Amino acid sequence: MKSKGLWGALALVFVGIIFGAVLVSGFGLVRPSMADIKLGAPMPPVTLNANASEFSKAFIEVAKNVTPEIVQITVVAKTENPHGNLFFFPFQNMPKEEEGSGSGIIITHDGYIITNNHVVKDAKSVKVNLYDGRTFTAKVIGTDPLTDIAVIKINASNLPVAYLGDSDSLKVGQWVMAIGNPLSLTSTVTQGIVSALGRGRLGLINNSYGVEDYIQTDAVINPGNSGGALVDLSGAVVGVNAAIATSTGSYIGYGFAIPINLVKSVSKELIAYGKVTRGYIGVQIGEVDDAIAKSLGMNKPEGVIVQSIVPGGAASKEDIKPGDVILKVDGKSVNKPNELQAMVATKSAGSKVNLTIFRNGKEIDRSVTLKERADDTKNEPVINKDNSDENNSESNTVDLKSIGLSVRNLTSQERSDYKVSNGIIISDVKPYGEAQNQQLGQGMVITEVNKEPIKNVTDFKKIVDSKKGSAILVKVVDSKGTSMFVGLEIPE
Repeated sequence: MKSKGLWGALALVFVGIIFGAVLVSGFGLVRPSMADIKLGAPMPPVTLNANASEFSKAFIEVAKNVTPEIVQITVVAKTENPHGNLFFFPFQNMPKEEEGSGSGIIITHDGYIITNNHVVKDAKSVKVNLYDGRTFTAKVIGTDPLTDIAVIKINASNLPVAYLGDSDSLKVGQWVMAIGNPLSLTSTVTQGIVSALGRGRLGLINNSYGVEDYIQTDAVINPGNSGGALVDLSGAVVGVNAAIATSTGSYIGYGFAIPINLVKSVSKELIAYGKVTRGYIGVQIGEVDDAIAKSLGMNKPEGVIVQSIVPGGAASKEDIKPGDVILKVDGKSVNKPNELQAMVATKSAGSKVNLTIFRNGKEIDRSVTLKERADDTKNEPVINKDNSDENNSESNTVDLKSIGLSVRNLTSQERSDYKVSNGIIISDVKPYGEAQNQQLGQGMVITEVNKEPIKNVTDFKKIVDSKKGSAILVKVVDSKGTSMFVGLEIPE
């Protein structure tokens, strides 16, 4: 009996040993302890050097320090119903209220905030959400549609204030960060580079006096970023994000910011006066292309050409003439119309600017005291009522195949309609010719060539024939009465 009990005990011990071995053999019947679990490789594949670590740290520090200075703005605005009312015709285009959102930048400790005009336009109510979670009702202090800048105010104190940098020192290729509230995603940070500077002709401001001189960036910007900050790696605000290039309504590659130097001058006036008393030179201007440069005897395309003088404007009282090329404003070079507009937009009416002008092969200096624009000022050429009809036969037409242009003499009625005393009218423009390339169109009137009046098509043809292998400066007037200079290269 004892031997059987011994064997039974031994059997139980053996079974226990086998069972224990099974438990620790990895069959999954018992989980290992946390201390025994080792996940992934023991070291990262790349060890960052000090420069790379500092570069990454710069982005982190900017995000940490600047984000509290950016606010979310929620606006309830009255808008026109874009679809109308299909059932009640008398109430078509009935106003309705819509809610939108954007961003803003705190610029004073007591609650002044800059944003875009289009963010708060037609606002019935404006709410501001701070980074710390507080919400305030804001008052619109002033707006400037021509630069798309607005200033609002909340009743607060000891707010974190953004450092406003120097946008003139920006370089293409420089790292920047966009901070705002895109798609209602609060406190979003993206990064990229400055893709271009002085970007204009975007058609974002529907006004001929609108200032479009944008910083272009590939930092991701989406709806809701408007009014937020574009900052450099020191955390300085260099621009106010305003728009995106898109065919979908969302980001597809490029965004645009208003340079902070322009924003600073505009916001100061809005805070002080509630509006901007902007000064104007009183000229219509255009870009100097290669053909215009050649026609004027310039070594290369530079500056902006004065297309016409606004009657009663500042330039009309000084020695500024159509056909002059403005090379510099206060010693700073300008090469695009929007660059000149942006420079002047930072100055108030009554300020004086010094212009360096190219005229008749020489550089001259002129000083102009800026004037505020009169909204009803129009630039209309004076009609010489004593002009005879001797050159106005409609049948007198000349076809200038070398430049892809056909012209004929003006009738008396056309002189009256265009408000000109002399000139010839463009009757046809050939596809892909020099005239079309320079955006000349049927119905435009040529009044001058090389700053000399043109009376008839015979005079015009003689000049073209005599200028083969060179260029001529042509002044044209369109059906709206707008005049401009165009350069035409004449083939050999």
